[in-house]
Amino acid sequence: MAIAWVFPGQGSQKVGMADPLLNLSGAHERFSQASELLGRDLLAICQGESGRGDGPDDLNDTRNTQPALFVIESLLVDNLIQQGRDASLVAGHSLGELVALYAAGAFNLETGLQLMKVRSELMAGAGGGAMTAVIGFDRSQLEELVGATDGVSIANDNSDAQVVISGLPNAVAAVSDQLTCKRAIPLAVSGAFHSPFMAEAAHQFSDTLDAMAFHDTRIPVLSNCDPSANSTGEHLKERLKQQMTQGVRWRETMAAMTAQGIDTLVEIGPGNVLSGLAKRSMKGITTTQISSSGDLGQ
Repeated sequence: MAIAWVFPGQGSQKVGMADPLLNLSGAHERFSQASELLGRDLLAICQGESGRGDGPDDLNDTRNTQPALFVIESLLVDNLIQQGRDASLVAGHSLGELVALYAAGAFNLETGLQLMKVRSELMAGAGGGAMTAVIGFDRSQLEELVGATDGVSIANDNSDAQVVISGLPNAVAAVSDQLTCKRAIPLAVSGAFHSPFMAEAAHQFSDTLDAMAFHDTRIPVLSNCDPSANSTGEHLKERLKQQMTQGVRWRETMAAMTAQGIDTLVEIGPGNVLSGLAKRSMKGITTTQISSSGDLGQ
């Protein structure tokens, strides 16, 4: 059996997602550590009990979403490792890539939390853009429209049937309106993530990464910007520097897993979006979701 661990990103969060794993060893301590770093009660935010439910009290605020998902996913994967389980490959979608790097041993928990704090604040501050999910489309038409329209790019290439485009609101709307597709769904995001419009945020994040030590990993990692297996810490850091401004190549990531002989995909974190994509794209794949202590047998 060849197993891949995958970690979902922003969009998988939901109020109450922390409750099913609070009985895990170290859960309350990890939330307290993150809350102290952020200066607000992250567990209360996850439980929808932090206040009015908007702005800094809102789980859907990028500054909270990203650290919350990192805490939950890192806690689950730590418990998997403590049980003696392991994977042949790891990958994460967008912010999930940082959890994948943590799971593979590129950096410790403190570094991961600090990186997530900086990343979330930079991305939340890079406003003014738009993103739209496109489902059931002609890829050649999409690529032609994107190529002919200034200010828009493919942010998430999730599968043959699903992509997300990102960029200036008018440019994103123009491509969506002209494209023949089953559905075009505007996303509730604060900026044009995974596009050239994140260049300033990416530059600042690169400076933060330069100050952090990355170790060679014990498990190969498939990066969003380059879905080829790599275990060299410095190479993985350089790939992460490119992530904010380049698209998430998840369709190619799944193809790389298939080429590596992966037959079991374990999605670690809330939801089952990555499992659904795998079932539709990876022939013969077996998928499992781990989002609670019960899923870990505890």
